[in-house]
Amino acid sequence: MLLLIVAIFVIGYLGIAFEHPLKVDKAAFAILTGVVCWVLLGLGQEVILPATEGEFINEALLHHVGEIAEILFFLLGAMTIVELVDSHDGFSVITDHIATANRVRLLWLVCIVTFFFSAILDNMTTAIVMAALLKKLLADQEDRWFFAGMVVIAANAGGAWSPIGDVTTIMLWIGGQVTAANIVVKVFLPGLACLLAPLLLVSLFLKGELKRPKEMPHSATSNEGASSFEQQLILGLGVGGLLFVPLFKSITHLPPFMGMLFSLGVLWVITEMLHRNKTRDHRHGLSVAGVIRRIDTPSVLFFLGILLAVASLQTAGLLGQFALALDQTFGNIYTINILIGLLSSVVDNVPLVAGAMGMYTLDVYPQDHTFWELLAYCAGTGGSVLIIGSAAGVAIMGILKIDFLWYLKKISWLALVGYFSGVGIYYLLNGAG
Repeated sequence: MLLLIVAIFVIGYLGIAFEHPLKVDKAAFAILTGVVCWVLLGLGQEVILPATEGEFINEALLHHVGEIAEILFFLLGAMTIVELVDSHDGFSVITDHIATANRVRLLWLVCIVTFFFSAILDNMTTAIVMAALLKKLLADQEDRWFFAGMVVIAANAGGAWSPIGDVTTIMLWIGGQVTAANIVVKVFLPGLACLLAPLLLVSLFLKGELKRPKEMPHSATSNEGASSFEQQLILGLGVGGLLFVPLFKSITHLPPFMGMLFSLGVLWVITEMLHRNKTRDHRHGLSVAGVIRRIDTPSVLFFLGILLAVASLQTAGLLGQFALALDQTFGNIYTINILIGLLSSVVDNVPLVAGAMGMYTLDVYPQDHTFWELLAYCAGTGGSVLIIGSAAGVAIMGILKIDFLWYLKKISWLALVGYFSGVGIYYLLNGAG
C-alpha cells in the first residue's frame, strides 16, 4: 500500500510537470493526487499504521488541513491586497521611477530588492508583490518568466537568512534551534552567494533592451478617476499592511495569516469609505469585493492539493523513514542537509524540517549548531530548484502561468549553481561544524 501511495504521488507529480502537453490544468492533478493519497492511507490504515486505531487518519487529516489553511488564507489575503493596489494603479508609482530598459540592470535591481524585501516580509508575499510589478514592467512573456524565475531564487535566498523570511526559519526560531541574531549573521553571506552566483552567470549572456507594455494592465472594471493621492495612499497602506504582518505576529503570537487578514480588513474599510461617493460600477472596481473575484482560484487549489499529498506521505511515515535512512547512510551533516534541501524541491520543506527537528534533539545538536544553521539555508533555498518546491515558486507560477518544464530547462540549473555556491561559502566560513 505504501508503494501504491508513492506511485500515485509520482504519477500526479508527472501530470503537473506535463501540464501543457496534456492540456490539463495542474490544479486538477494536484487535487486528485492529494485526495487519492489520503483515500489509500485511510483504506490501508491497519497495514500502513498498525499501531493506530479508530479515527486517527481523520484526526491527522484535520490537523494537516488546519496547517494548510493557515498558508492558504495567508496567500489569499496577500494576493487580494496586491490586486487592490493594482486596481488603483498603485504600482505605477514604483514602475514610473524605473527608467532603465537594460535587461541586466533591471534584473539586478529586481533581484536585489526581492532579496532584502523577502527578509523583511517573507518569500511568498514578496514573490506575489514582485509578480505584480513584473506584469507592469515587461511586455514579453519569455522575459517575464525569466525574471520571475530569478525572483524565486532571490526570494528564497533572502528568506533563508531571516528568522521571519521563510516558514522553515520561523519553525527553527520558534522551536529554539536557532536565535534570530545568529541566523542573520551566519546565513546572510551564504544566502547572498546563492543569489549572486546565478545573477553573475546570467549577466554574461543576457543582452539588449526590454520591451515595456504599451498600456499598463487595468482591472476589468474601469478605474478612471483614481487620483494620484488615492494611488499613493493605497500603495502605502498595502505595503504597510504587508510589512505589519511580522510585527502583528511578534506582538500577538498569533499565526501570520491572522495579521494578513487584519491588514486586509483595514484596507477593505478604508477603500469602502474612500470611494463611497463614487458611482456603483466605479466603486465596485476599486473595492475588495470587486478585486477578490480576480484572484486565481485554481492556483490556490493547486497549492491545497500539493500540500495534502505531501501531508499524506508525512502521516504514512515515509518522510521520517527517509530522514532516518539519510542519517544511517551518510551521517555527515553537510550531506544530510544538502539532500534535505534538494528533496525540498520535490516535496514541501515544512515536513522535512519538522522531521529533522523531531529526529535530532537540542541535546544532540544544541542551539545555533552548524546543523541547524545549514538546515535553515538548505531547506530555504533548495526549493528554488523546481518551481513547485517553494511557496514563492508556487505563488508566482500561478500568477504568471509559468510552465513547469520551461522553468526546469531555463532556471533549475541556475538555482543549483546558487544553492551549492551558498553551501560552499558556508563551509569556508564555518568548516565541518
